Amino acid sequence: MKIVIAGAGEVGSHLATMLSGNGHDIVVIDDEQKLLDEISGMADVVTIEGDCTTFATLKKASVRKADLFIAVNHEENINIISAMLAKQLGARKSIARIDNNEYLEPNNKEIFINMGIDYLFYPEKVAAREVINLLGNTATTEYVDFSGGKLVLVVFKLDATSPLVHKSLSQVTNDQKNLPYRTVAISRAGETIIPRGDDVFQDNDTIYVITNQESIQTVMEFSGKSNVEINNLMILGGSRIGVRIATELQDQVNVKLVDYNAEKAYKLAETLEKTLIINEDGRNTDSMLEEGLTNMDAFVAVTGRSETNILAALLAKRMGVKKVIAEVENLNYISLAESMGIDTIINKKLITASNIFRFTMSTDVQAIKCLTGSDAEVLEFIVKPNSPATKAKIKDLDFPRNAMIGGIVRGDKIFIAEGGLEINAYDRVVVFALPDAIARIGKYFN
Repeated sequence: MKIVIAGAGEVGSHLATMLSGNGHDIVVIDDEQKLLDEISGMADVVTIEGDCTTFATLKKASVRKADLFIAVNHEENINIISAMLAKQLGARKSIARIDNNEYLEPNNKEIFINMGIDYLFYPEKVAAREVINLLGNTATTEYVDFSGGKLVLVVFKLDATSPLVHKSLSQVTNDQKNLPYRTVAISRAGETIIPRGDDVFQDNDTIYVITNQESIQTVMEFSGKSNVEINNLMILGGSRIGVRIATELQDQVNVKLVDYNAEKAYKLAETLEKTLIINEDGRNTDSMLEEGLTNMDAFVAVTGRSETNILAALLAKRMGVKKVIAEVENLNYISLAESMGIDTIINKKLITASNIFRFTMSTDVQAIKCLTGSDAEVLEFIVKPNSPATKAKIKDLDFPRNAMIGGIVRGDKIFIAEGGLEINAYDRVVVFALPDAIARIGKYFN
């Protein structure tokens, strides 16, 4: 697939690196040669210096031959204009990153489609929604729903008190029939394992489980932890993510939002009427303790600096806050932050990749989630009639070793995958896959 990416910033460079590794023909446009040079050193891409809102630059990038045009500049207006022009010049699909929730309202989305933009995505809105879901399921480190919430991927870390520790997968499952959950992966010491019957759960393992809504609580009991009711929430950072979280939760819980910028704090106080806005530096331990950090049920750090978020989250954890979430945009810091005890990491690059990656697959992929604590992805496929997946039971499909079918949604019916189950046309199938298997699993459902 020929893909043109407009914008060589952090998001654009991450997409270029990820997509070039999957064999796509990638062209990256930016008006800063320094950024283009950095991408060239990381990925096999063609770079073009220039303004992506001009016909000359877009024609030089051969957008008329592009299967996919992705606009991910910092400036929203540049993304909209370049995506619109690219589509008019012949790009098959055109995507733009935006920063305005108003554009995503149903009537307004239709206007953009008529302008030629196939898809708009707002990473900060998705990130805020992820945080809110996690605050409702505090025992999990990640929570992803599929098929309108009928199937859910929950991720949790095993404590020494968990009933799973030192038991094999077969020991846990053999004495039960029609299980409402399936363990699709184990992350241990930086390695992601697709488990088989003889794999043994260990203390500190991170477990990935597919289940249905009704069984989430049952699955959570295996973690050795229980959900904490959130009544008091502190947010560090008046970023778009922080403001969206406060806006959605301030009617339900007591919210304190801390920001070091006095001018921004005053503006936030005017718009967030039920949120207590505090003008303090979140890195100042004494100030945070004075503002009641030790009384918080949850702490969310979403400033623009990964280092600040990590340090503040560690302070909150040390002070006994039950649920701690940090935005970490530096990918190199994620595993470090998790190993230091931060409950959940969110990352806008991975959120953006999740939004865009499905457009690069030939199979009908309804959703993809790039997981923060693993290099794996969870994909939701819609099964085509007469596809290979419909011609045999799951155990006889010869599915790739580094992938696992977790669950199936068939109308209103939900099935947790097991070997004797057959897949039907138009089923929605949720699959957990490591990178080397992703390119191969699509053919089973196509």
